[in-house]
Formats: sequence, C-alpha cells, structure tokens
Amino acid sequence: MHRFALLMSAVFLAACSTGELRLVPAEDWRGLKPDEAASAASFREVSRKIGQEARAQCKRSDRTESCDFGIFVDLDPAAPANAFQTLDDQKRPAIIFTRSMIESTRNTDELAFVMGHEAAHHVLNHIARQSKNASIGAAKFGEAERIRGKGDAAVERAQKLGAKVGVQAYVQDFELEADQLGTIITFNAGYNPLVGAKYFDRIPDPGDSFLGTHPPNAERVQIVLETSRKLGLSP
Repeated sequence: MHRFALLMSAVFLAACSTGELRLVPAEDWRGLKPDEAASAASFREVSRKIGQEARAQCKRSDRTESCDFGIFVDLDPAAPANAFQTLDDQKRPAIIFTRSMIESTRNTDELAFVMGHEAAHHVLNHIARQSKNASIGAAKFGEAERIRGKGDAAVERAQKLGAKVGVQAYVQDFELEADQLGTIITFNAGYNPLVGAKYFDRIPDPGDSFLGTHPPNAERVQIVLETSRKLGLSP
C-alpha cells in the first residue's frame, strides 16, 4: 500500500486537488465504464513506455534516491483534470492522473508528453530543491523580523511568507526544466513531443505574471521546439 505526501504541488503542471485520493496502479486500471476501455488500454501502454524511459533517465542521474516510479489513476469521478508528481512515504516517485485528465488528452502523444513532464520533475529532484528553497526563504524572512524586534507571531508570519517566496522564485524555471527533459523522455519512449505539446493550446495561458507558478505557454512551447530540433524533429 502506497501512502503519499503531497508536497510542493504548485510546482507541477496542474495544482493537485485536496480531496482524498482513490488510486489504482496504471497497469491494473481497466476503466470503470465501457467507453473507458480503449483509453485505459492506451494509458497502460503509455505508462509502461514512459515509466521505462523515466527509470532509465533517473538511473543515469545522481540527483534522486529512488527511481522506482509508480504511475496511478485517481478514480474520483469528480476530480478535475490534473496530473502531478509526488513521493510516497518511502520517498518513491509517483505520477498521478485523474480520469478527467486522461480524457482531456486527444492522443497518446499528448498523454505521453504530460506524463514525461511529470516524470522529469522527479528526475530533476524538484521536490527536494523546492523544499530547500522554502527553508532558505523562511529563515531569511524570519530572521529579518527578529532583527526588527518583532514577536513570535510576526516572525512566524514572515517565515510562512518567506517559504512561499522561496518556492515561487524558481518555480517557473523548474517548469521549463521539466518541459525540456520531458520532451526527451517523450521522444525516447517512442512518442512525438511536438504533437504532445499541442496540449498547451488548450490550457489557460498564465501569461508573464509576477511570482506565477507557471511560465507563459509560449515559453514552454519554445523549449519543446528547441529540444525537439536537437533530437532531429521538426514541426
């Protein structure tokens, strides 16, 4: 039985929902309705290929402790379209898709691209790096309030703000890093990241907002294009 710590969810492609997760491993999911059978079969195949390539990329990196990827489906029919990477209680990486997220993709290339992006977050050790950034931000903001002679309550508020700023300061860079490596994972797994990145055409564009959690879609597409060209792909 896997138990999950849903950490630093703002880092990932979609913010994780807060309800209780109802998970089934990708290899066991057969769909709950007759019309889900085909998408469930595609999801299992994409999960197998992306999982294999993600493990290979992870083992070539010295950034993470575990490369034992698990890929799961959240069975909650009310959960919004969402995919994210997290860790279980033994620090093993997990990628979780809601059913509506699977349904929102139009082909296996899009599904593989989203999954490759989430896998890249773990290979790049983003959860640990974001935790470190949060700790540094909290310490700096808290210390500044102490120097000003503020009480414990003010220091605690400053620490919470500092942790948030510490996380968000690099979150857009981490998203672009995951887009780059995710493109490679997608390609090496046998899918076309240029087709997969069409998914960006259908999600809201966050624009160039201050301390936003995601970079503009145009920047993300550009990273995919540049990385794909290096892999020998052209639009």
